[in-house]
Amino acid sequence: MRFLLLMSGLSVAMLASASAETAKPGVQLVPHRAVYDLSLMRAGGSSSLENARGRIAMDFGGNACDGYTLTYRQVTVLDSTEAGSRTMDTRTATFETGDGLSMRFKSTSSSQGASGNGVDGDAKLSPEGNLDVQFKQPRNATFAAAGQPVFPTEHLKRLIEAGRGGQNTLSVRVYDGSDDGKKIYDTLALIGRRIEPGAGNNLEEPARQEALTKVPRWPVTISYFTQGDGDRTPVYTISFELYENGISRALKLDYGDFALKGDLQSLQVPGAAATAACQR
Repeated sequence: MRFLLLMSGLSVAMLASASAETAKPGVQLVPHRAVYDLSLMRAGGSSSLENARGRIAMDFGGNACDGYTLTYRQVTVLDSTEAGSRTMDTRTATFETGDGLSMRFKSTSSSQGASGNGVDGDAKLSPEGNLDVQFKQPRNATFAAAGQPVFPTEHLKRLIEAGRGGQNTLSVRVYDGSDDGKKIYDTLALIGRRIEPGAGNNLEEPARQEALTKVPRWPVTISYFTQGDGDRTPVYTISFELYENGISRALKLDYGDFALKGDLQSLQVPGAAATAACQR
């Protein structure tokens, strides 16, 4: 879920050049549909996990003027010696405004077909960076926090801006509405060297289409920490290769006791007419 929320995830600040030169074009995220096949990469620690498999399906759309939509579903089957086979199904839908100041979110999760409590709410950021959330489910309630958090799509864009600028780290607070909707995560991203368009051997077939072969990318690893927690062990860590247009491949989802890898199984990118950039 967090990968997606992250990728998606996952509004650009139009950064002016430090000199008098013309500003660099803002990040343009392309609408796309992507499917990733999940498999077990590592199991250890206190985990009795023997095998894992699953799939992530995401549909990202919109632009900086109309806002960004994301629908995301992750189904994971875990096989362990202690608990047998367990299926978890998470579904999320979000809308973020292009200015990055508000987000609508709704998520549901189930385990073994038994639905848990869903979360449905609206989140807004004040000009000062304070967060206010109004919940519709599981009950009418509010949540507020300071500290200038950002929403997932804004986070994604800042990662791309950081890669463009040659930065190798990015640290921000992120609110994605996940879990009970009352958590803000401290994040630390490590950004590797730029990979030139078309570079790389043995890329999966979906990664060989024009939407990706003409776009640079960066290896990114993001660790998520509980805000204010003295324990600096991350709650989870995600890694992926992030393309300049917001698409990702080579996923790794590390939950501590076990880790999954996600291989890009299919990718659909609408034609140029449908993805024309919205100029703000």
